[in-house]
Formats: sequence, C-alpha cells, structure tokens
Amino acid sequence: MKGIFKRGSKKGLELTWTLGKVIFPVTLIVTILQYTPVLPWVMEKLEPLMGWIGLSGEAAVPLVLGNFLNLYAGIAAIISFEFTVKEVFILAVMLSFSHNLLIESTVAKRVGVSWWFVAGVRLSLALASAALINIFWKGGSETAKYGFAPEKTADPNGWTEIIFQGVQTAFMGIVQLALIVIPLMIFMQYLREKGWLDRFSGWVAPATRVLGMERNTSMTLVAGLTIGLAYGAGLMIQAVEEDGVSKKDMYLAILFLVSCHAVVEDTLIFIPLGIPVWPLLLIRLMTAIVLTAAVGFVWNRLQQKRKDPSNEHTYHSL
Repeated sequence: MKGIFKRGSKKGLELTWTLGKVIFPVTLIVTILQYTPVLPWVMEKLEPLMGWIGLSGEAAVPLVLGNFLNLYAGIAAIISFEFTVKEVFILAVMLSFSHNLLIESTVAKRVGVSWWFVAGVRLSLALASAALINIFWKGGSETAKYGFAPEKTADPNGWTEIIFQGVQTAFMGIVQLALIVIPLMIFMQYLREKGWLDRFSGWVAPATRVLGMERNTSMTLVAGLTIGLAYGAGLMIQAVEEDGVSKKDMYLAILFLVSCHAVVEDTLIFIPLGIPVWPLLLIRLMTAIVLTAAVGFVWNRLQQKRKDPSNEHTYHSL
C-alpha cells in the first residue's frame, strides 16, 4: 500500500506540474486583462452578434468573462444585469457548452487533440444551441429573479493590486488543482494495481461502443464527466500513455466531453439563476451522445473501408 501511495503521489505531482504550467500563466493574464480596455473592446465587438441569438448587448459581458475565465465569473456577470428568463437560459446553455475556453482547450491539447478542434466545437455548439432556443422558444419574456448571489469583492486599486490579485488567483488555481489531482491519482493507482480499472472498463464498454470508441477510453470519459476537462486531463494523459488510447478514440472522447463534462457541478451552479436545470442537463447529454455517436459511426466506417481488401487495386506493369 505504501508503494501505491508513493507511485500515485509521484504521478499526481508530475501531472500538477504539467497542467500548472498551462493554468497559471493563462489565469494570470486573463485576470489582469479584465481590468484593462482589452476585454471591454472584445465585448463591444461581440454586441452585434448578440441580437442574432436573442440576447441584448449586455449579454456579451458574461459570455466573454465565462469563456475567458470560468463559469463562476460568467454567473457573477449575469446577476449584475437585468435579463429575461429566456436570456438567462440561453446564456446558461451557451456557457455550459463553452466556458474556461483558454485553459480547458489548451489542457486538451496535452492529450494530442487540436486546440482549434476543441475551441471550435465548443463555440459552435454554444452558438447553434442559442440560435435554436431563440427560434423555438417564444416565452420567457419576464424578468429573471435570481437566487443567492456569489460574494462580490472590491475591485483592485492600481496595477500592484491587480497583478497581486492575478498571481493570487493563479496560485490558488494550482493549489486547487493539486488538491484534486494528487489524491485522485493515488486512488487511480490503487484501482489500477488491484485490477479494478479493467473490471470497470468492462462494465462501461457497451456505452463506449455505442459512441464508437474502444473500452480503454472509459476512464477518460468518467474523469471528464465527473470532474471536468481541466482536472480530468490528468487521467486522460495517463490513459494515452499507459492504456494505449488511440488518437481517434481520444478525439471522440474529447468531442463527447466538450459537449458534456463536469455535468453535476456545471449544472447545479446554475440553480441560483432561477432557471430549470433539468432541460439544461438533457440538452448537454443528448447533444454529446448524438454528436459523438454520429461522428464515431462515420469515422469507423471510413476506417473499415480503407482496410477492406476489395478496395485495393492491383496494378500490372507493362
């Protein structure tokens, strides 16, 4: 048991260092940028787009903050404005698909999946879902009534306080990462050496097959579904290195997870906004299942066609 603890801790520290090198600078830069003219400029450029998806110009604020920072920043921005119930629901769906974009997309790149693939899919799903909700939902015109609000802190005064807050936020992000990743890797090391991961893969194999993936992708899916892309990336990296997860399966897993990750936490934190969360959860789950299964089916068919001997031609030289 002592050996398992030591090996798991070592892997946890290594993964914390790997992910921390991404999370710390991005968090620091984005935290500082929100007190400069950069983010307001981005919000201003996005305002014309808001009308196409049923949102007012102010909706650019939570969208930008949520995508550049995290869901909590987006929610804090939402409650700072008076939006209709329909607008809040659209914002919730968009942010559930696309949030913490810089960090989570960069972390996904660590497992060999293109940054642009992750960011592009998430933004496309956010925009498409917003447009569809705006077209088909004719209600929700009443003003939204929010529940409890996150505690607001005073804005920093001067560059020294801004930089200090950025460093503090980034450092706490690394601490939080370590507190999650290290115990998780110890636990996963125990399950791996005791043979439980093989059993678990067998239990969820039918689900991975429906999505077009092999059974060794199961732990990647579970990690992303429960603790999200950023923290789940540790298990994904380990799966690629130790379980032999193919590039195709990793792309399909990431495609599923960008549509639906950290489903419990990311759904529950929208409750204070006073919107129905069950439709939000179902939209994410159904989108992830249908999209991944469709892409997996086409991808597997194309691979089979390439391997089919009847598609090979024999050429004779004269």
